[in-house]
Amino acid sequence: MKGLKQIMTSIKSQTLKRNISDISLSGKIIRGLTFPIIVIAIWEVAARQAIIDPYFLPSPSSISYTYIDMLSSGLLQTHLLTSLQRLIYGFFIAATIAIPIGILVGKTRTFRHWVNPTLSFLQQIPPIAWIPIFILWLGIDEASKVAVIVYAAFFPIFLNTVQGVISVDPKLIEVGRSFMLTPGEMIRRVYIPSAAMTIFVGLRLGLSNCWRALVGAELIAASSGLGSLIMDARNFSQADRIFVGIFTIGVAGLLIDYLLRRIESKLMPWKKMYQAGGQS
Repeated sequence: MKGLKQIMTSIKSQTLKRNISDISLSGKIIRGLTFPIIVIAIWEVAARQAIIDPYFLPSPSSISYTYIDMLSSGLLQTHLLTSLQRLIYGFFIAATIAIPIGILVGKTRTFRHWVNPTLSFLQQIPPIAWIPIFILWLGIDEASKVAVIVYAAFFPIFLNTVQGVISVDPKLIEVGRSFMLTPGEMIRRVYIPSAAMTIFVGLRLGLSNCWRALVGAELIAASSGLGSLIMDARNFSQADRIFVGIFTIGVAGLLIDYLLRRIESKLMPWKKMYQAGGQS
């Protein structure tokens, strides 16, 4: 009987915690949506009262009608999928290059001294500055746009990987050496697990960077993609379509970041415990 009471108490406690968590989550969502809703309401009223010129700043309702029309025709999905395809290719290539180099640079001090000046110089050059030379080298097709994405994503991933490897606890390294681990096993079983959270920060920053760089490349030289959609709308003075493209870029960026955070939480379930310990 006593054991049954303990079980019931435990169930009630877990249910209460879950309800509190749901309430706090809904509260965060409401607080996060309040400001955008107020801005949209003021914007709509100003457009309807002709306080602002709808030619330059269409009302949210007219933008939403255009959004629905573009979704119904499939035009928006086509441009979005084209941009996402370029993003996936470029981001995968950047991560494949940046993480191994970052581990090598972070682990080998001598190599770090050799490459740091060059990498620090390249880091200061914005990705969009390379677009003309990439077009000259690779043509106006997909390769030049993917190259811009790779360049934009490389440095956040690389620098965070280096920082993560440098920050590995020396005691863990000593334990690995005491077990006579090979260099490959040290990287796989000591460095990567210890630097995983920092590497994921770099992946998120890199993904955000390459998404913005991709749109910039499409604005300059592309016949498809969200950047191209915005440029075509500008050429025909279609402000509502420009806003549709801008909002789609923002929403897609949020969803991509959310997806990466979900992957991070699945691969590293201990992160929540670590954060909770840091906040307590």
